[in-house]
Amino acid sequence: MELINNDLKPHASISGSYGYGWQQMKKHFLYFFLILLIVGIAESPTSIAQESEIDQSVFTVLAQLFSAGYALLLLPVIIYGADLLYLRGIRNEEIDFSELFVGFKEKYVHIVLANLLKVAIIGMGFVFLIVPGIILLCRLVFVSLLVMDKGLDPIAAVEKSWQMTRGHGWRIFGMGLLAIPVFIAGLLCFIVGAFVSFMWISAAFTSLYHAIDLDDQKNMIENYQQN
Repeated sequence: MELINNDLKPHASISGSYGYGWQQMKKHFLYFFLILLIVGIAESPTSIAQESEIDQSVFTVLAQLFSAGYALLLLPVIIYGADLLYLRGIRNEEIDFSELFVGFKEKYVHIVLANLLKVAIIGMGFVFLIVPGIILLCRLVFVSLLVMDKGLDPIAAVEKSWQMTRGHGWRIFGMGLLAIPVFIAGLLCFIVGAFVSFMWISAAFTSLYHAIDLDDQKNMIENYQQN
């Protein structure tokens, strides 16, 4: 796949990730916008169930059970596929929307189990203390990309994400904090601005993954040459 010449290059920093993410978002705006719309539609069943009134009716119980099953067994496949498509755009690779649903044919078990493992680990961190939960959230931020991009199994993806984010924890946390004013600014620009904010934030975190991955590959090549 041919790469397009860029004004900016991937860099594992807050400004570098948001800058490169903005550049790539503008370049692939319609693609990223369509990804966002599809994911939004896919997430709507869980949102509707969460907003429904809590009562003991059979319909409500069944709806909540369906929502839980959908959130655990179906939605992660689409979200993981969306993360892969964002990565394609960040890398200037061809964006094939069939990959949005490729998890239903390939890697389905890995996706579901990786998502369950990630949610369980982060959830335990927040249950005991908020700070450990935030740390775990930052350190496991690349699990979905590692499953889809590298084809890792759930445990390997968690371990690799922990290794890749070593030394970048505060940077990831800072990017998360910066996402708040970015989203608020988007809201001030009404619905369109909120869409742009979501795309930019997603592109920024994917850019950070891409930059760290490139650095890791470069270090591996240098170590190989030295040995």
